[in-house]
Amino acid sequence: MEKELLQKAEEKIFRMGDAAVCSGEKYQGDISFANGNIVLPGTIICGKLPGKTMLITGGVHSGEYVGIQACVELGAELLPEKTVGTIVILKVLNRPAFENRAGSLGLSDHRNLNRVFPGNPNGTEMERLAWAMTKEVFPKVDYYIDLHSGDDFEELTPYVYYAGKAAQEVMETSRKMAEQVDVPYMVRSMVSSGGAYNYAASRGIASILLERGGMGAWTSEEVNSDKRDVRNILSSLGMYQIRRDVRNYVPMEVTDVRYQAASESGLWYPAAKPGDMVAEGALLGTIRDYNGKLRETCRAEYTGVVLYQTGSLQVIEGGSVVAYGRIVREPEYDDRKEQIVHYWEKRSESFLEQRRAELANPIAKRWMKEIEKQIPEKRRLKILDVGCGAGFFSILLAKAGHEVFGIDLTPEMVENAIQLAEEENADCRFQVMDAEKPIFADETFDVVISRNLTWTLPNAEHAYSEWMRVLKTGGILLNFDANYGKDDASDTKDLPEQHAHFKVGNEMLEECERIKAQLPISRKNRPAYDVAVLCENTRGEIHIDPDLGKRIYLEKDEFYNPAPMFSICAVKK
Repeated sequence: MEKELLQKAEEKIFRMGDAAVCSGEKYQGDISFANGNIVLPGTIICGKLPGKTMLITGGVHSGEYVGIQACVELGAELLPEKTVGTIVILKVLNRPAFENRAGSLGLSDHRNLNRVFPGNPNGTEMERLAWAMTKEVFPKVDYYIDLHSGDDFEELTPYVYYAGKAAQEVMETSRKMAEQVDVPYMVRSMVSSGGAYNYAASRGIASILLERGGMGAWTSEEVNSDKRDVRNILSSLGMYQIRRDVRNYVPMEVTDVRYQAASESGLWYPAAKPGDMVAEGALLGTIRDYNGKLRETCRAEYTGVVLYQTGSLQVIEGGSVVAYGRIVREPEYDDRKEQIVHYWEKRSESFLEQRRAELANPIAKRWMKEIEKQIPEKRRLKILDVGCGAGFFSILLAKAGHEVFGIDLTPEMVENAIQLAEEENADCRFQVMDAEKPIFADETFDVVISRNLTWTLPNAEHAYSEWMRVLKTGGILLNFDANYGKDDASDTKDLPEQHAHFKVGNEMLEECERIKAQLPISRKNRPAYDVAVLCENTRGEIHIDPDLGKRIYLEKDEFYNPAPMFSICAVKK
């Protein structure tokens, strides 16, 4: 019996190197490997609930400071009570070089740690470190995030690599991890050895490498972005119990990355910046000697995006001067949109009931009065209702004699819109379609109209540009929305007993808040933000009405919306 108790107690202890941490506890301090010959600063966070193990490293290249500082702060901030499983943070792997400000290569062997995995127990300094990681760290972890930046001579646009030469399941999980990162681009790595994360993936560990910052510097903003990405990945894997945070990007896939090297040493004069799109044949930069004589010209071999380049004046023979890749596709899916569709799918039946009742209520006439203020023409107009939901606006406008197309990303909403239109004998058409990517030709519609949609969009800027694209010249964009991001929909204590969300339930309202927290528009000052975006898309008139809700919601009944709704009317010119 005593032996069994000791065995159970041992099962609740996580061991890494010479560190032993009990469940529900955090260890911060040095961790020794290789019989005490390698000592690394680390943090181990053991959740009370069992689960997978995540490894996070910084300082594979000790001159890349953003990741190191992010590891330091994550070690202090991540909590055992929110952790499921175990999180291991090794804050700076190449510690001797870091502490001697000796650049990113090994202090004694001048080797690149990210080129020597799996290492050698009897090899050079970096080979022995890689061997210790291979034998003592990797066997105990399931996921790996390696935090990097540009070296002290490199500048880059933020992007992420994911393991692409491993077992299928490992590659798929690595890609899903990369998709949580708030950067514009992701690159599938096509090697399985050498780099720490690549080798880890070949051993069955889903792995990514995140690039942010560079030029031997770091900022709090960059560090905070790294930390936010790590927390979002942990949350997506079910390892950290928080709401996923707001992000601006879903990474686009970049392939055929070309790493152009200098054929000789000299002075480097770049012609583009990281993040710039360059066309085939475009000048990327030149290398000259001390007298200004041209020694080499770098041009793009194909159209792509510049990921990073040398940011210093000096370049060395054989050293990379610029890297760019071909954008092969937009993201296959945005998991935020999946969450949004799933949310509205669950609300679709109650939404249908509410819209059916709304059509029979005086509030319908109030809405038409507001719409007709902006589009007073009596002729038959071609109208696109984006985010049509159960078809409320589409039906009203079709009954007024207009040709109406309603689109919504949630199939159940479209099915309900078709049903409701049939009940109302309204001649309008509906289709499942992404409001951010309407599949219509340029200048198709006289009016684009929307209600309570923009606040749900991951990329509202793109949506606005697309809506303007499908509008005819002189056409009208009419958007009714509210600054829902600043309010907590789950806090209903000050609302009347009957209000628009009283049948939704607290669980659904809390889910709504979790989705809102991931959307950049939730942080914007609206409608000022919307107007600024529209000003970039049209030189036509833009009118705002901040008092719309006061004229629509006169009674505190089941249709009552406590959020102050506004209207935006923009003319395309």
